[in-house]
Amino acid sequence: MDHVLRLSYPDILKKTVQAATVNQPRLQAIKLYPVCDRDSGHFLVLATGWDKQQWMDTILLHARLVGNQVVIEEDNFEESLTQVLIAEGIDKEDIVSDREPMFL
Repeated sequence: MDHVLRLSYPDILKKTVQAATVNQPRLQAIKLYPVCDRDSGHFLVLATGWDKQQWMDTILLHARLVGNQVVIEEDNFEESLTQVLIAEGIDKEDIVSDREPMFL
């Protein structure tokens, strides 16, 4: 019998956040940082650096793990990381947003 290794929601969030910061060549002067705090349930992608003549310091993704739900506070990636989370194994029904209804 084959056993399928299923990652937990915190593992999926961490993997997705870390992968999102690895390869962003078009951002050049802007650095992306993964922030994964399993204890508090917060998973973020921070972007800092110079964008033209202005300093940028913003949150590109903020997801909170609350019980069995992933609350998306921000998802400012061109290609939504919410969709990546679903593809990686988080149930669509377990993803919610505090800001507006999610149309996934």
